[in-house]
Amino acid sequence: MYSLLCKLEMKKDKEIIVLFDGVCILCNGFVNFIVKRDKKAIIKFATLQSSVTKNILEAHHFDTYSINTLVALIDNVIYTKSTAVILVVKELGGFWKAIYIFYFIPKFIRDFFYAIVSKNRYFFGGKKDTCMIPSKEIATRFIQ
Repeated sequence: MYSLLCKLEMKKDKEIIVLFDGVCILCNGFVNFIVKRDKKAIIKFATLQSSVTKNILEAHHFDTYSINTLVALIDNVIYTKSTAVILVVKELGGFWKAIYIFYFIPKFIRDFFYAIVSKNRYFFGGKKDTCMIPSKEIATRFIQ
């Protein structure tokens, strides 16, 4: 009986996959920001340009042709735009949980500002010719 209760009380880590624009320097900066702060290394990554991402999005009946946003797949639920950013950063724990306060701002307002940054991401951060190649230290966190 005790072992059954222990199993019920054990909390499973969330499954989190961040899908990002691999040629966007600003997006790569966000990934590096996460990697440095995700001490449990529970957040995984894939670029929007990868076939893995296409398969993930198609499996969730998500339009893969017009995607121009950060996507977070958290426990098999898709989140986009500002909601994706907030929910991912919140999972970093510590002080970063405070970011969740922005979740209570109406989504249309949050996404308005997100869209400004997203549409100008290459202007703000620049663009690479190829997708990010992860270092050996973080390669295991990238889904291929």
